Amino acid sequence: MQLETSDSLARPRSKADTDIKIFSTAPQSINVSQEMYIEKVAEAARWSERAGCTGMLIYTDNGIVDAWLVAQIVIQSTTSLCPLVAVQPVYMHPYSVAKMVTSFGYLYKRQIYLNMVAGGFKTDLLALCDDTPHDMRYERLREYTVIIKELLNGSSAVTFSGNFYRVENLRLKPALPPDLFPGIFMSGSSDAGMKTAIALGATAVEYPNLAEEYASGSRTDSGIRVGIIAAETEERAWEIAYDRFPPDRKGQIAHKLAMKVSDSSWHKQLSELDRETGDGPSTYWLWPFKNYRTFCPYLVGSYERVSEEVAKYIKAGFTNFILDIPAEERDVMSAGIVFAEAAKKAA
Repeated sequence: MQLETSDSLARPRSKADTDIKIFSTAPQSINVSQEMYIEKVAEAARWSERAGCTGMLIYTDNGIVDAWLVAQIVIQSTTSLCPLVAVQPVYMHPYSVAKMVTSFGYLYKRQIYLNMVAGGFKTDLLALCDDTPHDMRYERLREYTVIIKELLNGSSAVTFSGNFYRVENLRLKPALPPDLFPGIFMSGSSDAGMKTAIALGATAVEYPNLAEEYASGSRTDSGIRVGIIAAETEERAWEIAYDRFPPDRKGQIAHKLAMKVSDSSWHKQLSELDRETGDGPSTYWLWPFKNYRTFCPYLVGSYERVSEEVAKYIKAGFTNFILDIPAEERDVMSAGIVFAEAAKKAA
């Protein structure tokens, strides 16, 4: 059975996996030429929609193009794919975020997901003269998200007074239809992030540990950020993996430098786990992270083996999966096969 083309990889999602939401990730402008970037985003969005993804994560930081403009490319290139827009409080007032959400709803009748970001790169924050401590950034994010949610609910004028934000009799127009209310995601890799996500009723997204470390039912409506490289055989999957992520000495140095300046809980968590698991060819693979090629672990292996690992995460209660940036259409198509099989095994 050949599994190298989109036609052979395509498989409709079954009823068993309808509660599982899969998000791909949009290419970053820093990694694509200016002339090709719009088409690369549109192409990845179309791949993701054909593979049955719910949405597409769009990063935000000081070094890439604006996430909201990329979200518009995603919407215009697809019929149902939902942009999962990373939102950083230091970039926009909460009213501006709510206004963007309701404007997309008004113009395109499409739902937006919000990925609420407390930190990001520490150097980005310092360049904007923001030296707010890690846990206080989550308190700021809580206030920020409360205002956005209240504005989008639209039942009455919003008055709020907190340590970081104040609004008085603020209304949002045009109103957002209730069925387009955004899904809200938030990092849950730190204690502060998890507590804030719970307080807001947001989906906590983690950078996962090994699947066997999570007890069955230990999570509720939670998410993980993970890359997947799967094929019919172990040998083919690892061939793709090593071709995609060869050793990168400069990347390894950049990873170590980032560790020294980062106050990110998930970054330190994965780096500690990397020292424990080593570089051996286990299904859970941190080599791309160690070479500063991506910021999430990978699951690599045959469809059978990777789906078994994913099934363990599903049994633990993880139902939202954010995949890495697809290099080609087979990435999201093969992930779709993995999740269809994993859903059956978890059931």
